[in-house]
Amino acid sequence: MKRIITVFIFLALAAGLKAQQTDTVKKGAKKETSADSLLNAMSPEDKPQDVIAAFKASRLILSPTTVTVKKNNLNFLVIHRFGDIGTSTGGARTLFGLDAINDVYIGFEYGLSDNLNIDFGRSTIGGLIELGLKYAVLHQKTDNSSPVAVTLLGQTGVRPYGQFTTFENRLSYLGQVIISRKFTSALSLQVSPVFVRDNTPIPDLPGNEQQFFSLTAAGRYKVTKGMSILVDYEHPFSSFRSGANGFSDPLGFGIEEQTGGHVFTINITNARGISEINSLSGSQASYGRGQFRLGFTISRMFDFNHKGSGYK
Repeated sequence: MKRIITVFIFLALAAGLKAQQTDTVKKGAKKETSADSLLNAMSPEDKPQDVIAAFKASRLILSPTTVTVKKNNLNFLVIHRFGDIGTSTGGARTLFGLDAINDVYIGFEYGLSDNLNIDFGRSTIGGLIELGLKYAVLHQKTDNSSPVAVTLLGQTGVRPYGQFTTFENRLSYLGQVIISRKFTSALSLQVSPVFVRDNTPIPDLPGNEQQFFSLTAAGRYKVTKGMSILVDYEHPFSSFRSGANGFSDPLGFGIEEQTGGHVFTINITNARGISEINSLSGSQASYGRGQFRLGFTISRMFDFNHKGSGYK
């Protein structure tokens, strides 16, 4: 209640006394308004703060989060997807898919500033190389003056191998707006509209669109201090990417564990592709057909400032 009264007093003074300045004894001394005096007198606890740890890492199972890497920090990512668990190629003969590899992703995220990252990564599917920028536009505030966090992500992908008539046909693009909110100390949710363009449709089949919109949704529920449960879902709005053509929406379930500078996630998903460009464009695997697999993500932060956790 005291905090609410203090904020209301501040707003009233700021509106009525914005142009007024206090008299100064010394000539040339810096003048200060009454509103400034009140703001300076407020303790740090009374000022709005960024909500921290809505998510522990910059990536969940399928989706990136609103989290950015802090300035002069480097996040190293290793992401692995094994083979099908439930199909004829799975089962005990292949140790339920562990003998097979569907995709491996090696990535780096570097903090140019606390809010701006440059990302680089490569997937084994299509040999896809990605370069991207991630920018935190808005941070959720403790006083709900900003009830959500908003981060923008833009990526360009190139497939250096395969049969393409021109270099331009090797390119794909992704643009994304990630919106998250930490509702309680345990529960965080996010939603993200995504635009994908493949200069050569993936897969390259008659009737497939070059560009389409998608929507992703994800959640994290904290169980213990270091462990959380994750759910991640993607839906492409595409008439071609339907069950009739053998497509299924990517869906993943996982457990996340934070241990010092590492964030480790083990998950199950039907998506074979790790890159969003691949998973949104060409997910033709279904839980109902036994086409789901075990995977993991290892995120290791290197702090060249020698302070902080590395995440913003």
